[in-house]
Amino acid sequence: MIMKNYIQQSLSYMSICLLFGSTQCSVAQQKYFNDVTLTNIPQDAKAHALDVILIDVDADGDLDLVLALESEPNRLYLNDGSGKFSWKKGVFANKPHDTEHVRAADFNKDGFIDLIFVAEDDQNHEYYLGKGDGTFIDVSDRLLGKSEANGLDIADVNGDGLMDIVIGNSGKSPQNFLWINDAKRPGYFLDHTSISLPQVEDQTQSVKFADLDADGHMDMIIGNETPPNRLLFNDGKGNFIEHTAGLPLMVPLHTREVIVFDANGDGKPDILFANLTSNGGAKDKDPRARLFINQGDRRFVDETESRMPEQTFSTYAATAIDFDHDGHLDIILSAIKIPPFEEMQVQALRNDGKGHFSFVTDKTIPEITRGRSWGIAVGDVNADGIADMVIGGWGSQVRLLLGQK
Repeated sequence: MIMKNYIQQSLSYMSICLLFGSTQCSVAQQKYFNDVTLTNIPQDAKAHALDVILIDVDADGDLDLVLALESEPNRLYLNDGSGKFSWKKGVFANKPHDTEHVRAADFNKDGFIDLIFVAEDDQNHEYYLGKGDGTFIDVSDRLLGKSEANGLDIADVNGDGLMDIVIGNSGKSPQNFLWINDAKRPGYFLDHTSISLPQVEDQTQSVKFADLDADGHMDMIIGNETPPNRLLFNDGKGNFIEHTAGLPLMVPLHTREVIVFDANGDGKPDILFANLTSNGGAKDKDPRARLFINQGDRRFVDETESRMPEQTFSTYAATAIDFDHDGHLDIILSAIKIPPFEEMQVQALRNDGKGHFSFVTDKTIPEITRGRSWGIAVGDVNADGIADMVIGGWGSQVRLLLGQK
């Protein structure tokens, strides 16, 4: 019934466009973003694009779009240079996996962009080496294990110049994975899970690398479906030690995404947890996004009550972007009404410059920018020097918003 209602709403909107003409619908404008989905992105209102990234895969100087899809083969949309995308089919394995996330890096140091996808229910992770022309070689057999994966990030954690992988897991065997790029064979990996990660069975939904203490090493934040979330510091050699005192959680959270950015302009990275009330079920936890401010001594303090507005919707994805061009990072939140898992307009929160946020959705996001929104990617897709956004969705049209001055 949810899917039927969504399709009916989409068809109704298309009917309005046909009735009043393309000038009414091809671009939905707001002060800071124009929604150009109808003209610039392939139309597929049934797709489950749970993660999206912008990356130049064909070395033509513009950002292309890679989609991690649930229940369908993953996709590549190529950018024509002006921010209009076309679907290049047959690039990835023609198999429908339960893909949750995708990340890109030059893992084998050949100068071309490679891709890793991770899947949840069917546990079929995928790994592709780029050829630099928008085509890829499937080397998924190099991956070191299967898991119900819901989190993924990449960074050089041991300082050898090679990109390493962390996978956040859930399910019956939820130990997270750490795979270190093999310096003797770049593009292959060594399993450092038992050596370099705490041995805990979390239900991880998001994992992020960031240098939290300004020591030049990538630390790790883990967002879990069941408390607690975790803060891990890197010893400089790629070994991660939990610092429980550094992240006091006073409210139980069901976290779906972690983002790291300087919220209050003091030069130190802060942490935002985007949360659900439940994963499509009855109300369970408070879904309010929670902001933890960096104290500079490996401690973060929850200052949500004084800095963030209340919310009742759930959030599967979030990003930081300076959409009003004032030099301070603002916040974009996906939004779904749970219960009953109903689509909503994507939400925008403006930073006052000191790390206090308020909703400005009506002035920022076009009303048609709605759906059961998931992963969000930020980048300049039309080469005008302004950051744009691509927003994925569960059973929702992938949307493209062009940033405006």
